[in-house]
Amino acid sequence: MNGSMRVLSIYEGFFSGGARILHSDVLTGLHGRRGQQHSLLSIHNEVRREATFQPMHEDACYRRLAGQGLTVHTLGRGADERSPFTAGEIERFSELAAQTDVILTLKEQPLGLVNRADLQGRPVIACLHRSDPENQGSAFEDLRGAAFAGHLAAAVCCAESTRDAYAAAGVPEELLHVIPNGVDLRRFKPSRRNRASVRGALGIPADAPVVVFAARYDRMKNVPLFLAAAREFLALRPDAHVMLCGAGMTCANPGLLADLAALGLAAVDQSAEQARGPRGEPPGRVHLLGVRNDPEAIYAAADVVALTSAFGEAAPLCLIEGMLCGAVPVATDVGDCASIVAGHGLIAEPEPAALAYAWIEALGQHAHFFQAMTRNRYKFSRTRMIMAYGSLIRKTQRKSVRRPAPAGVPIKGSVTLTPASLAVPPPVVLEPIGVA
Repeated sequence: MNGSMRVLSIYEGFFSGGARILHSDVLTGLHGRRGQQHSLLSIHNEVRREATFQPMHEDACYRRLAGQGLTVHTLGRGADERSPFTAGEIERFSELAAQTDVILTLKEQPLGLVNRADLQGRPVIACLHRSDPENQGSAFEDLRGAAFAGHLAAAVCCAESTRDAYAAAGVPEELLHVIPNGVDLRRFKPSRRNRASVRGALGIPADAPVVVFAARYDRMKNVPLFLAAAREFLALRPDAHVMLCGAGMTCANPGLLADLAALGLAAVDQSAEQARGPRGEPPGRVHLLGVRNDPEAIYAAADVVALTSAFGEAAPLCLIEGMLCGAVPVATDVGDCASIVAGHGLIAEPEPAALAYAWIEALGQHAHFFQAMTRNRYKFSRTRMIMAYGSLIRKTQRKSVRRPAPAGVPIKGSVTLTPASLAVPPPVVLEPIGVA
């Protein structure tokens, strides 16, 4: 498309996580629209995180982006490669940047590459999705370096807590722009069909209370706290079940197994990569689901969506998505969680009994919170978010010094993956808003 602004996003890699899901929403919402053409560079073509090996071509976000016609480049780094960037890698990225008008980085980690390249004045926008810059190590110093060297033209903060934290840590406030997270309201909605299907597949009775914990196995998520609260909750409600989904939420993760054993909890592994138990085995009440590509169905099957994070959260998608599917959000007071759940759910103290009783209270007030969510669901739409990203990209590009770049220059040494290189399924046609 002649005259389109060319925008390149840079990822560390493709792996399960809310920030990549959200960024994929932004890219597919803007690509080919509003005068923008988007592409992407992934530094790694495979990632190992939370006891899960994740090849790029198998990732749901990658397949969605490729299916929507975005070109995805990769430097081809392996899962365990952490060596400094080579001169060849920096040169390849510099050549790719020369064909770009604006560069986006998903979080601050890719700035380690960006700061070493010749950008020829191309503006950089960092997309920040956490509220703990002090825990980002050298990546935060790369962000500060980009800001004070003049490379960083703007930073998107997905929450007020993100802006406050990064401003307090020394990032110039004029660079920080808050764009709240939003989701697809057509996809995330209550569904009787999904509720029955998931519960039936997992052996959960139709009327059983269910709490879902959607998170990767990471220290910030405080999985031991969730499990301790689950033990209290299951003791108080013998008819209840809990579901854990996300990277590392399988019996293949020794850390999770140790957490369960320490609390005397038995779990049934029902993740896609694990074999099911023998027929006739009594169903467990702690369900390990691993990485799922149907979060809307998992949330619709639950009555409560829980978050027990200790730090780092900004605007967790699990709370928004779960709430829109009919589950009451109950969270610890981190990041912007309190403002997200206000009037729609509960904030609880980070203590097992307090969380368990908050889940029970949420069950008792489910009808009230469901009505509130129904009235206010449009405030969480991704439409405003995508428009705000598009506007900031345009404004940033207009303020920059525009230097035309040669078109069609081959990127030496990188691997380019497009829809033609994989059998990518067509985009899913979503149902209209309503209860299915």
